[in-house]
Amino acid sequence: MPREIVFRAKKFQVALDATPLPDGRTVARHVVLHPGAVAILPVLDADHVCLLRNFRPAVGEELWEIPAGTLEPGEPPDEAAVRELAEETGYHAARWRKLREFYPSPGLLSERMYLYAAEGLTPGPQRLEADEHIEPKVVPWNEAMAWALDGTIRDAKTLVALLTWERLKKV
Repeated sequence: MPREIVFRAKKFQVALDATPLPDGRTVARHVVLHPGAVAILPVLDADHVCLLRNFRPAVGEELWEIPAGTLEPGEPPDEAAVRELAEETGYHAARWRKLREFYPSPGLLSERMYLYAAEGLTPGPQRLEADEHIEPKVVPWNEAMAWALDGTIRDAKTLVALLTWERLKKV
């Protein structure tokens, strides 16, 4: 059975896939096909980062996150990172560092996330999309790490970013 698209949305599709099992049987599974996304850790200085307070309807909660967004068709991830940082925080970065690529939820979702650190930040105005209500906040590094470890931060991309940066700072 070839992949069948059963739902199309603005930023993703849902497909019905035939997945072969080791014993020869085939199982039908729904998968979410996603074009990929970027996430950015805005590093203001050695002691401060910018996090976002963002209401997420899917979980019905306000979460602490780093800036992120979906790739536009044909858009290189490094260009999307620059765009998303400016839109969601207003900051522009003098220096960029690619930290990782990872799959946020590979059991269901094809999305590949490209994670960057942005440094040498210059402030500017946010340029949010009409459906976004995002509140940026400069947070002391020690507080951000405490939130990552005590469960205050529950967003996966933000946890990956903070824990990766913490490790890289010690190397």
